[in-house]
Amino acid sequence: MAAAEGKPESMVVSSQISTATPTTTTKSSKKLTLIPLIFIIYFAVSGGPSGAEPAVKAAGPLLTILGFLIFPFIWCITEALVTAELSTAFPGNGGFVIWADQAFGPFWGSLMGTWKFFSVVANIAAFPVMCMDYLDKLFPVFSSGLPRKLALLGFTLLCSFLNYTGLVIVGYTAVVVGVISLFPFLLMALIAVPKIHPLRWVSLGKKGMKKDWNLYFNTLFWNLNFWDSVSTLAGEVEKPQKTFPRALFVAVILTCFAYLVPILITIGAVSVDESEWVSGFFANAAAMVSGKWLQVVVEISVVMSSIGLFEAQLSSCVYQLVGMADLGFLPLFFAVRSKWFDTPWVGILLATVITLAASFMDFTDIVASANFLYSLGMLLEFAAFLWLRRKLPALRRPYQVPMRLPGLIILCLVPSGFLILIMAIATKIVFLFCGMVTVFGIGLYFMMKFCQKKKWFKFGHVIQYSEQPMTTYF
Repeated sequence: MAAAEGKPESMVVSSQISTATPTTTTKSSKKLTLIPLIFIIYFAVSGGPSGAEPAVKAAGPLLTILGFLIFPFIWCITEALVTAELSTAFPGNGGFVIWADQAFGPFWGSLMGTWKFFSVVANIAAFPVMCMDYLDKLFPVFSSGLPRKLALLGFTLLCSFLNYTGLVIVGYTAVVVGVISLFPFLLMALIAVPKIHPLRWVSLGKKGMKKDWNLYFNTLFWNLNFWDSVSTLAGEVEKPQKTFPRALFVAVILTCFAYLVPILITIGAVSVDESEWVSGFFANAAAMVSGKWLQVVVEISVVMSSIGLFEAQLSSCVYQLVGMADLGFLPLFFAVRSKWFDTPWVGILLATVITLAASFMDFTDIVASANFLYSLGMLLEFAAFLWLRRKLPALRRPYQVPMRLPGLIILCLVPSGFLILIMAIATKIVFLFCGMVTVFGIGLYFMMKFCQKKKWFKFGHVIQYSEQPMTTYF
């Protein structure tokens, strides 16, 4: 992390940064501080071990443990570093949309926004489904039919209303929910320690077990991605240049432990066939470790975790729309805020409607579609990160990844290969859905250009900033 010092004023060059004047905010908003931001990042990415169970079913205990040990180093750390540098360089709502726009122009900024928005909304739709998968073990009436549909509807509407009450409330809710949702797994770990058989950790699965690589890699990726989603909240964070890097650093550690401890404990303490490792299995494992009471506690914690996951990612996609409206990619009414809570209610309403529609899809298709669209966006994001280093070398970067361009290329190369793998193993349904989203995104860009030309809607404006010498904080 090097700082450029002593650079004469004559060498400071001008640069156009497409960022918005916050004309749509009705009053001064409270900002997110470090602790709430850590838990919002944690829930944007993970929210706990629930949802990781299918990896054991797909590839066996050893490969699951290795996956959650190695993948954070080749993916999570890289994505967190890129997010920290670019979020502090461009601390405004819009995040990755701003980065792509600055690197490659408005077309790619708009398309990035489309890919990321639909990937996050598809991801949000998985959380009510995951919640019902655990809740129906307590109340079997929610396993299918009209009661399940009504429960999905109620969960989505209640969580969307909580988001409407304000980002600071969402942040502190994430802290409380995070502590509550992690406690049962720590309790389960303490009770299960005497029952652990370490040899189970090195099992490759039962003899003749056929590996499901599609399910394995999609499960890993789905549980450990979306680190950059909080970049769209940069304009709502107090002192983002200092707060973002610290929050990302702590969140990476918290997320890794939140997966590895329950996975190691459950595999070591519970002897079951790999086919039983489906979504919701951690609750069954809790019953095997200490009885029905612990199962109920774990199921309640997963429901709480689903709320945190929903809130964090809904906030991300809603403030992305605010950033896109401020940047001129969408009409300014997408950035209109509530008079009571100063929250972007139009974005919340739109995201909620799409989430409700997607929540009735098959869980596996939801996850795969979210992963595919997210992969497209991340490949563009890595390219923007590298190109901005070359295009704007003197841009003020309060946090800078301590590498030169060749090292950064190598840093992004391995996770880029994994992104291509995720897309290559997708099903035809996923290809079709993501192709339709891409065509929609291209059409949306040209339609918005046409609306701007005809002056049918009011759009945001570009303002000027200076490219300043770099300073690093951590």
